[in-house]
Amino acid sequence: MNPPIKKRLWNALRALRGAPAGPAAHEAPPLREDEAAEARLFFPREKFFIFGHARSGTTMLTRLIRLHPEVHCNYQAHFFTRPPLLEALVADPAVGEWLSRDSNRWNRGRDLSPVVLRAAADFILERDAQRAGKRIVGDKSPNSLLDGRAVRLLHNVYPDARFIYIVRDGRDAALSHRFQSFIDFPEQLSRQDLKIRADFIRQPEPYLNGAVSLFGKAALRRAAEGWVRNVNETHQLGGVLYAERYITLRYEDLLEDPWSEMQRLWNFLGAAANAPDLRAALEAEMQHNPDAEWQQQKAREIAEPLQKGRRGSWREMFTPRDRDLFHSIAGSTLQAWGYPLESG
Repeated sequence: MNPPIKKRLWNALRALRGAPAGPAAHEAPPLREDEAAEARLFFPREKFFIFGHARSGTTMLTRLIRLHPEVHCNYQAHFFTRPPLLEALVADPAVGEWLSRDSNRWNRGRDLSPVVLRAAADFILERDAQRAGKRIVGDKSPNSLLDGRAVRLLHNVYPDARFIYIVRDGRDAALSHRFQSFIDFPEQLSRQDLKIRADFIRQPEPYLNGAVSLFGKAALRRAAEGWVRNVNETHQLGGVLYAERYITLRYEDLLEDPWSEMQRLWNFLGAAANAPDLRAALEAEMQHNPDAEWQQQKAREIAEPLQKGRRGSWREMFTPRDRDLFHSIAGSTLQAWGYPLESG
């Protein structure tokens, strides 16, 4: 028998008998304050991270925040937000043993794993920032898959970073994510969803005016529960773990007054407030929507009837059943963030 196949069968048999399939993954301890200070000696640029639920404006925020001549931001390293995660670099038990063994005099008597993780991420971030000539660098990675756990993982490696969380009305986020699935991932859709997609292409009007639902009941319930979990866990842990190094904004406020919102964020990051021509650059960037252009190219028959990035689309496109179900799950969270439940 092929050895890899034999090993997999043996592990499966052990699991069925209640035994663990193999050695437990090594968990890196949190980076200590003195280790973070040492890391900054070698990688001195200020770091920040943007989290948000899927389809909540993280990409637009990235495009805007890096307009500042001192700030660089790039897309979706997913160090802490999507498996296999940064910690996979040291998850092998043998690697953990190597980095923490007593005979390894480089570790100063402590597991080197958090230092290794920080150095790897710092180099990736600063490598890009060096090319851009910027002194502040960050990554944007939506944290919808891991929610609050992503915040804890981030804090384990970057307790000294700044943390930005963007929130969007969960009803609009659910709609946007729905159409993204129709356009970008049709191969992942269920039979029911494929039928809804085909019906929308053939006759979009009943879906656009709320006569027919774009969601199966279970799908909408999952969307509402996922949004509530992401918002509540991320915001709670962000405040507890990062305190004054944590800031939030709403996608809708960014659309309404981009200059004021971006000034607030750049000030939070410690970037100069008087950068020349910045307001003009911001106004010009707000006129572009690369995501909408991409979706038009990929699936015009779906994207063309839609108004990308529009606030309050749920008011027209949710059916009464959609509204009642979403509000029964997410009503208190929506109201806590200033999103009214009425559709008028």
